[in-house]
Amino acid sequence: MESHDMAHGGFFEPDQLMNNVSRIAHLPAVIVQGRYDVICPPVTAWRLHKAWPGSTLKIIQDAGHGAMEQGISKALVAATEQFRAGGRFRVNLRIPSKNIST
Repeated sequence: MESHDMAHGGFFEPDQLMNNVSRIAHLPAVIVQGRYDVICPPVTAWRLHKAWPGSTLKIIQDAGHGAMEQGISKALVAATEQFRAGGRFRVNLRIPSKNIST
C-alpha cells in the first residue's frame, strides 16, 4: 500500500500538513528523526517542529529512516511511555480477556 501511495503522489497535497498544522497544534507531539534520513530529510522535521507549538524534536544522531533502527525505536518507545505516564491519549476500552494460544 505504501508503494502504491508513493507511486501515485501519496495522499497529501503539497504542504498540506504544514498549511493545516494549526488544526492539530493543540495535540502533544514527539517528532523522532534520524540524522542520516535521506528519504525524509531532517530539515522537514525541523520545519514541522517550528510550526507545531508544544512539539518536541528528537534527532537521532546514528540513525537513518528506519523505525527499527535501535536509536529510533528507543526514542519511539520513550515517547510512548512519556505519553502513558502523563495520562495522554488514554482510551477506556472494555476488552474481554481471552486466553490466546499461538
